Amino acid sequence: MNTQDQTPKTELEEQQAENQQAINPDVETIELDKPIKMGSIEIAKLDIRKPNVMALQGVKITDLMQGDVSAICTVIPRVSNPTLTKAQINQLEPSDLAQIGAALILFLQPSSVRAAILQQQ
Repeated sequence: MNTQDQTPKTELEEQQAENQQAINPDVETIELDKPIKMGSIEIAKLDIRKPNVMALQGVKITDLMQGDVSAICTVIPRVSNPTLTKAQINQLEPSDLAQIGAALILFLQPSSVRAAILQQQ
């Protein structure tokens, strides 16, 4: 069975993550608390892209900003890599859904606000 590495981040990995964030601030990598099974593969990480207008169609931005579970679950397959099915989204732990929702909320902020929030982390 293929599994992605779930060892704690080393200092080098943290630097690489910071560099990746600087290179592409429109993608957030989420380390899942509980991997999702996809056939014989377990997904331990998801890349969440900044949603565009097409990804947000049919969803109220206010619902996303308030952390509405249905709104977040609607947007996930449109912005995740790998793309998740509804069944796989239903396997997500609440803490993983919260991480994804937080990333989406951050992406909806103006650039100046995002920069200030990221500097505080």
